[in-house]
Amino acid sequence: MIRAAALALALLLSGCTLRPLYAGGGDGAVAQTLRSVDVAPIEGRAGWLVRTALEDRLGDPESAARYRLQIELDDDITGFGIRADNAVTRERRTLRARYQLVDTSLGTVLLDATAGSDAGIDVVGSEYATVAAEQTALERLSEEIADQIVSRVALYVARTGEAQ
Repeated sequence: MIRAAALALALLLSGCTLRPLYAGGGDGAVAQTLRSVDVAPIEGRAGWLVRTALEDRLGDPESAARYRLQIELDDDITGFGIRADNAVTRERRTLRARYQLVDTSLGTVLLDATAGSDAGIDVVGSEYATVAAEQTALERLSEEIADQIVSRVALYVARTGEAQ
């Protein structure tokens, strides 16, 4: 029984076509292509945070950017958890991004997708503490959005052979 399971596992793994996404590390094809992506300016504080996080992950373009990321954000805070006196006790901050990867030489959209995340915030008696929690949530959400975008662009590059 154990031998049969081991044989079945060996046969399954021999047909495996998994490849590391970032094969070759920083010199690999996907990493080099990510360094050729320029991030267009994004409006607002959330835009600045997302753009900065993306630039940290993508690295500085080595030469003229081959691709451009265009991003539109939707940042929303919704109150819920209403008490009897109509005071909000809980908020949800939602950050959504619609992004497009554009080939700068042709002007064509190669990837059009969305990313998003949300965070719960306790509304406390101190207005300062609540505002600080909202800002911290925005910073965390910006990092999550940037991670999602970079992962999706890297997968696109690896699957389509767009790597340099």
